[in-house]
Formats: sequence, C-alpha cells, structure tokens
Amino acid sequence: MTDRPRGRHARPDTHVDEVAPSRTRISQKPTPIAAYTTFRVGGPAASTVVATTRDQLVDAVRNTWRAHDEPLLIGGGSNSLVSDDGFDGTLIRVATSGIERIAEDVPDGIVRLRVEAGESWDGLVAHAVEHGWAGIEALSGIPGSCGAAPIQNIGAYGQELESVLVAVDLLDRATLEVTRVPADELGLGYRTSTLKRHSGDEPERDAVVLGIEIDLRDNGGLSEPIAYAQLAFSLGVELGERLSVAQVRKTVLALRASKGMVWDASDPDTWSAGSFFTNPVVAESFARTLPERAPRWPVDSDDDAVTVIPLDEFTGEIQRPAPREAQVKLSAAWLIENAGVHRGFQLPGSHAAISSKHTLALTNRGGASADEIAELARYVQARVQSEFGVILQPEPVLVGVEI
Repeated sequence: MTDRPRGRHARPDTHVDEVAPSRTRISQKPTPIAAYTTFRVGGPAASTVVATTRDQLVDAVRNTWRAHDEPLLIGGGSNSLVSDDGFDGTLIRVATSGIERIAEDVPDGIVRLRVEAGESWDGLVAHAVEHGWAGIEALSGIPGSCGAAPIQNIGAYGQELESVLVAVDLLDRATLEVTRVPADELGLGYRTSTLKRHSGDEPERDAVVLGIEIDLRDNGGLSEPIAYAQLAFSLGVELGERLSVAQVRKTVLALRASKGMVWDASDPDTWSAGSFFTNPVVAESFARTLPERAPRWPVDSDDDAVTVIPLDEFTGEIQRPAPREAQVKLSAAWLIENAGVHRGFQLPGSHAAISSKHTLALTNRGGASADEIAELARYVQARVQSEFGVILQPEPVLVGVEI
C-alpha cells in the first residue's frame, strides 16, 4: 500500500524503527525512503513507524492525525515517487499480514477472502492460484500491497479489482473510526477511486485502507473467461475461453516480464513504478482527430443510470437526459512512441530513462534522483501534448514532486 499524502522537506533528526501499541524504538540514523520504493529514490522521513498488526497500524495513523500531521503510508512502495529532500513527517510502513477465508453467508461456488492491507498483492494472487480459485489470475505480477489495490482499482489483461472487490475496512480521517465500506461506495473507475489523490489533489474520502474482502470463483481450477486479446494470443486460445488459472498466471508473468513490469533487483528496467502514465480517456470526436492507426477502445457508458426525483419535486413529467458524447480510451504507450520518445531514451546527463522494454515505464538506471525522473516525465508530457494535444496524467503518488 503506497500512498497517502503530499510531502514536505525532511528533517533527518529521528527515526522510529518499530511501533507497538505501548512503545516505540528510536534510532538516530534515518533510513532513506528510497529503501522502501521500487523507484529506489526518495530522501529520509522525519520519523518512521513500522506497523506489523492492524492494531499497530490504526494506532500509528490515529496518533499522527491527532498530532495534526499527515502520514506517508508505504507498503510495497511500487506506486510512489518521493522527493530527494524526503518527507518532513511520519512514514508509516504497512507490514500487516493475513489471508482469511470467510465461510458465513457466501454463495455456492464463491470463495470470499479477507486480506490485510500489508499483504503482497502478487502473493495473494499466487495463493489464489495455488488453491485453484479464479478472478484475479490475470492480475499476476502487479507489484505493491493489497491495501493499495482499491485506491487505484488495479487492472491488467482484461481483469480489474472492481470485479471481485466486496468491501474494504477503512480508518476514516473525519471520525478516527474503523468502518467496513462496500465496494460500490468507493467510486471505482479506471485507475481511480474516492480514496485516490489525483495529481496532488485531496481525495474525496480521506481514509486509510486496513484490509479488503474479495470474492473469487471455484471453477474447478479453471480461469475466468479470457478477456484480453494479447493474453488470448499468447495462450493460443480465443477470447472467452478458459484455461487453468496456473497457466494463465504463468503466461501473464511472462508477458509482464517481457515489458520490464515484474520487479527484479538485478534489472534496472524494473526500477520503476510500472506504467507511469494512465491511458487517457477522451471524447470520441477528439479521438477522430488523431491518426487512424492510433489504438482506441470504447469506454462503457452509464446508460442505465437511475434518476431519482424527490416526490415534492415531481411534476408528472420526466425529461429525457441530454445525450452524452461517447468516450474512448487511448494508448499512452502508442502516444509516447509516436511523439518520438522511444524505448531507452534518456535526457543528456540524466540517470533516468524510458524502459528499454516498454515506453510506458520511466526507470531509474542507477543513481537517478526524483528530480531527474520528474524532468523526464515532464519531457514526455510535453512531447505528447505538442504532437497530439493530449496531456498524459501520471499514475504514481507524487510526494514533494511536481510534474
């Protein structure tokens, strides 16, 4: 789980290694946040708390909020770009663990799991596949923790967390209370939710994810229907067919590895935050101004939305809603490549580079600073905007960094 707040400049004066509800242990030598992120950049936090149980996590966050501080929460550290100056506040390392099967009030054929926020997401997928449960096999290899997954509604190869998420346990900033919130109240959409900070903006719901509940399917070891053309091609099947969850996971991991999207400490192409930019969603009329060869996919519209009219306002007539223009999703990778930014590209003198395997990943080639990565991101944005009139939006949480 990555991701909470805006950063401030760090005071490297104290460092909290570990917290229990009753005590903390202090070290005089702060650890750079770079040690906790897949980008391998980021200066030190003013203090660090490691929470290994849910009670410790709740206590740490509450104490920070009560002190009118804004904590930075990091689990897998795969979706954060933190300033070289560090963070002038409390870094809370989410190291909670636990996967529990819920048996009560669950329909036949459904496997409901309650998972702590600090669990590795790919570890959860591996656990599900080992038991033959379907629903998240195409999400194999996504780095980070389970607590971060609903914040940006992770998705890949035709599956999204939204399709299996039942509820989340949240610690709410406004009330300091823990509540179970159904998935349909989280505003889940393409790489977004009410919990996400968008380019530095405050989230609609300021809360910390403590755990998630998901529903998987027991299909006798078979996957959900294959819903992504590239995956179907790699598997040698037609869209809609099913294979073993183990075979789907193996193929997805191979596809991600070929793009540098599976963390490998020995491979700088994976020292990144994965896809740095989201695929832009634009009006169909705008998409028609782009080259015909530019990939685009229709975005489902909410045509079945229900309009609720209070009785005291109902006049007996129902106005037809104004027609909304169709939306399409573009390929950020295609836009970047066709704006002239190719794999392996580096600005002169910089240690940051576009991945040699995939143009959507910005990478630390060794010794890169957060400023160098941000400079490269701004360059990519400018090239795409100049060539196509599209402003790419960064996907990682930016802490003390502007793009």
